[in-house]
Amino acid sequence: MSAMYSNRVLGVTNLAQAKDMEKLSSGMKINRAGDDASGLAVSEKMRSQIRGLNQASRNAQNGISFIQVSEGYLQETTDIMHRIRELAVQSSNGIYSDEDRMQIQVEVSQLVAEVDRIASHAQFNGMNMLTGRFARATGENTVTGSMWLHIGANMDQRMQVFIGTMTAMAVGVREIGSEKVMSIAAPDDANRAIGTIDEGLKKINKQRADLGAYQNRLEMTVKGLDVAAENTQAAESTIRDTDMAKQMVDFMKNRILAQAGTAMLAPWNVTTQN
Repeated sequence: MSAMYSNRVLGVTNLAQAKDMEKLSSGMKINRAGDDASGLAVSEKMRSQIRGLNQASRNAQNGISFIQVSEGYLQETTDIMHRIRELAVQSSNGIYSDEDRMQIQVEVSQLVAEVDRIASHAQFNGMNMLTGRFARATGENTVTGSMWLHIGANMDQRMQVFIGTMTAMAVGVREIGSEKVMSIAAPDDANRAIGTIDEGLKKINKQRADLGAYQNRLEMTVKGLDVAAENTQAAESTIRDTDMAKQMVDFMKNRILAQAGTAMLAPWNVTTQN
């Protein structure tokens, strides 16, 4: 009877030792639902959340890149508009002849064409950014929509980014309808052009300010998401990861018990064989 009891206890001890070895090898105290059903369920939810948070952080970083590229193109457009304004101020001066103004007009025409080229070629991942694809729905935009950035781990945790149309027509240096280039061939035309260009610059500057605000928000979002992911990872680790010191103590205890049980059964094995 004692031998049967000792043999049963030895089997339990060997099983416990095997589980201890598994937990030490994997580094996790929950390797299957049988180890801790509720703990496994909570841990898996946390793991899903962690992966979502990490991806949302990458999404926000991609959004920052998108905004930086857009702002870079708008910087080029701003520089061109400054030059066009400078030429309008020059042409408005009465000391220049009609021939002089015609030469100035040639440069203006080329600069306006460059504004359109930038708008049509400004792309991110194959998507046009300055032709109204991501503009708010207003009367002046023929194409409207928005850029959605998913910046959270769960459903509907996203933000919209709007970028207005920045073609030459939209910023006022090309006439709507006729598509003629703004004229500065006469002093009065050049004088009026200065005001028109200023309005176009206001629009561009407002868009750049909006992009800056979007970028600042996204940078703060990335920080928040990374902190949330770290904290959730720490909580998940507390639930699922093995306490190596405690587990090693349990392993050594069960190992000693197993050795003792084997030693106690040895005389019975000899007696049985005899």
